[in-house]
Amino acid sequence: MLKITGYSDEISVRPGETVSLMVSCELPDYQADIVRLICGDTNPDGPGYKEEPVESPASGRYEGRRQAIHAGSCAIVPSSDVLERLESFTVQAMIWPTTPARGEQGLVTKWNEAEQSGFALIVDEGGALALRLGDGRSGAQVVSTGKALVERKWYFVAASYDTASGRVSVHQEPLMAHAGVDDAGSAVGDAPSGFAANDSPLVMAAQFVREGEGRTFVDRHYNGKIDGPRLANRALERAGMEQLRVEPFPDDVRAAVVAAWDFSREIPSTRIIDSSSNRLDGTLVNLPTRAMTGHNWSGEEMCWRHAPEQYGAIHFHDDDLYDAGWEVDFSFTVPDDLRSGVYAARLRSGEEEAYIPFAVLPRPGHEARAAFLLPTFDYMAYANEHMMFNAPAGELWTGQLMALQPVHMFLNEHREYGLSLYDSHSDGSGVSYSSRLRPMLNMRPKVQTQWSGTFGSKLREFNQDLFLTDWLEAMGHEYDVITDEDLHERGLDLLRPYSVILTGGHPEYYTRRMWDAVYDYTQQGGRLMYLGGNGYFWRCATHTELPGVLEVRRNENGTRTWEGRPGEFYHSFTGEFGGVWRSQGHTAPQVIAGVGFTAVGFDRSSYYRRTEASFDPRAAFIFEGIGDDELIGDFGYHGGGAAGNEIDRADQRLGTPPHALVLASSENHGPLYLLVVEEILMSSASISGIDNDMVRADLVFYETPGGGAVFSVGSIAFISSLPWNGYDNNVSRMVDNVLRRFADATPFPEPGAA
Repeated sequence: MLKITGYSDEISVRPGETVSLMVSCELPDYQADIVRLICGDTNPDGPGYKEEPVESPASGRYEGRRQAIHAGSCAIVPSSDVLERLESFTVQAMIWPTTPARGEQGLVTKWNEAEQSGFALIVDEGGALALRLGDGRSGAQVVSTGKALVERKWYFVAASYDTASGRVSVHQEPLMAHAGVDDAGSAVGDAPSGFAANDSPLVMAAQFVREGEGRTFVDRHYNGKIDGPRLANRALERAGMEQLRVEPFPDDVRAAVVAAWDFSREIPSTRIIDSSSNRLDGTLVNLPTRAMTGHNWSGEEMCWRHAPEQYGAIHFHDDDLYDAGWEVDFSFTVPDDLRSGVYAARLRSGEEEAYIPFAVLPRPGHEARAAFLLPTFDYMAYANEHMMFNAPAGELWTGQLMALQPVHMFLNEHREYGLSLYDSHSDGSGVSYSSRLRPMLNMRPKVQTQWSGTFGSKLREFNQDLFLTDWLEAMGHEYDVITDEDLHERGLDLLRPYSVILTGGHPEYYTRRMWDAVYDYTQQGGRLMYLGGNGYFWRCATHTELPGVLEVRRNENGTRTWEGRPGEFYHSFTGEFGGVWRSQGHTAPQVIAGVGFTAVGFDRSSYYRRTEASFDPRAAFIFEGIGDDELIGDFGYHGGGAAGNEIDRADQRLGTPPHALVLASSENHGPLYLLVVEEILMSSASISGIDNDMVRADLVFYETPGGGAVFSVGSIAFISSLPWNGYDNNVSRMVDNVLRRFADATPFPEPGAA
C-alpha cells in the first residue's frame, strides 16, 4: 500500500530553473517521467483522466530506496567545553505536560544512550519527574519523585547532583494546588558513581540517539510546553533553585549559571537564546509551536509582541514535522520552451504509482492574458488531513458512509507523514503549522475525498482544480499557471501582466500581502474570476526564514475543527492577529470577491436560479447563449449540481459593493446544509437549507475602478460542472463568456456611465 511516495523542493519553477525530487520507494526500482497534468478525474462517467508526457533527460529508471521520516520536535544545543566540564549541577524548568502517562519523555537531557553517560531530566514511565545519571561504566541510575504529573498543569521541576556527596535531589511543584490531588513531591537519592561527561548535544523535549546522515536523531519525545529552562554548575539548595527561576539572578547564583534559556526572545525564528554569558544558543527542530502562553501569563495581554516575557513557552509535540529531510533522487531542469502549466513527476513500478506535482511559471515577458492562480496554500493547509479517520461526526456531516481509499489507510498508519491544519496533535492540541517539504499524498491526481457530495467524481482541492485546466484546454484558452507562494513573494507585481486572474475552487488561505495584492489588482483595472467557495477566509502567515511552511491560528470565530487556547491567537511567524479575515476590519471576503462563506454541506449540490438583476444590460455578455428560464448548473460531478459543498453569499453589511449585481442564487439545499457558526449569535433550530434563506450561493458581478471587474460564483462545487456533457452546458458557456470578455482589454465602464 503506497510503496512509492515523494515530494519536491519547490512548488513552482520557471523555464531554466531546476526542481529536485525526493523519493521513497520500497520496490527495487521505478520509472520516472515528467508529465503535464490536464485532468485528474478517474470517474468512468467523467471527462476522463488526461496527462501529456514531456521529453526530458530526467525521465528514466531509478534505483528504489526507502527514505524514512523522523517526526517529533525538540531543541538542540551543541555540546561545548562548559557543558562537558560539568561535575555538580542543577537543572530546572517550568513545564506543562500534555501526555505525562504516555511513557518516558525527555525534558532537558545531555544523555548518550549508547555510552550510558550524562544526565537526563525526564518524565518517567510512571508519569513522574525523574533524573537519570550515567557514568559510562556501571549503567544508569534514576531517582524519581514517584508522583504522577497531571496533564495541562504548570509545574516547577528541578533536579541537582552534588559530586562531592553523590547526593541527587529531584523536585516537582505544581503552580496551582488542588484539594485531593497529590502531585507535589521531592525525592533524594545517592549516585556515588556520579555521571560522566559526553560530547553529545544537549536536547530539550527529547533525548539524543546518534548523529548521522547530516542530522541528529532523537527519541523519547515530550508532549507539552517548556518554559525558562536553566542549568547551573553546582547543586543548589531549594532556595537557590527558586532564585534561579527568575532573572536578574542574585550575585551568588549568577556565578553558577551555565545557561538560562529565554524562549520569549526571537519568537519568529528557529533559534533559542541563552541569556547567560556562555551564549549556549540552540536550534529548534521540526517547528514546535511558539508564541505560546508561559507559566506567568496573566491573561491581561493577548498579543505576545506586547508582553513577550509572558510568552516564554514552546509547545513541543511528538508528531511535529517541518522537513522530511530526504535525499534528492533526481532533478528536472525546465526547458526554455516549456509552456506554463501544472506538471508532475510520475513514478511507476509495477502496479504502484505516485505523482509529485509542481507548477511551471511563464518566462518573464511572455505571459498570457489570463492566469490560473493555483491555491497552493490551500493544498498545504489540507495536506495529509486525517478527517476521514478522526472526524467523529464525519458520516453525519456527509450523510454517507466513509469510503476509504489506500491513501487514507496509509496516512492513518503512517502519522509520521505529518498533519494538516485541520488535525489535532497526538496530545489533542490543534495543528498550527503545515509544510510542503514532505509527501502531500492528497495533492495529486486520481485522489478522491469524502467531503465532495454523495455521488459523482468526489473531488476537492488539487484534483478538482484540474477540472479547470481541463476546461481551459478544451475551450482553447491560453493561460499561465501561478501559485499562492509566488503571489505572497511577489505581491501585485506578479499579477500586473495579466488581464484576468482565475481562482481554483477553494482559495481559502491568504496572507496579508496576498489579500492586498488581489484587492489592489481589482482596484487598478484587473479582472478577477472567483470560481470557488469559502475563499479569502483564513488569515495565514509564512515563516520569515524557512521556505514552504504555513501558519494558521484559529481563534474564537470561524468554522473550525479546533480552537486555540486564550492568549494564543497571534501568529508566531509574524506577530499578526490570526483567525478569519472577516474579523479583522474591512477585510471580509465580500470586500474582495463580493461574496463570503455562509453555509456548508457535503451531500447533494444544487443549482442557481436567475434573478431580475441578471437581465441588467451590464450583465448581458455573461448570459449570451443562455435562456431566460434556464436553471444554472443543475448538473455536475460534485453532488449533482454547481452550487454546493461550501457556499458563499453576497452581503453589503460585510462589504459587497452596493452596485454589485446578484445574478443568480442557489435554492433547495437540504437539511445537511447548515449555516456557518460565524453567522450564528445564539443557538437556533433554523440554520439548515430547508428553513434559512442565508443558506445559498450567490453568483455576483460588479465593475471596479480603472475598467476592472469581478465575477464570483460562491461555490466549491462549481468547477466540477464545467466538463459536464463534453463542456457543452450553461456553466461552461457562462464561464467562457466571462473569460473572453475579461481577457479583452476594453475597459468596463463605471455603472451609469455612457
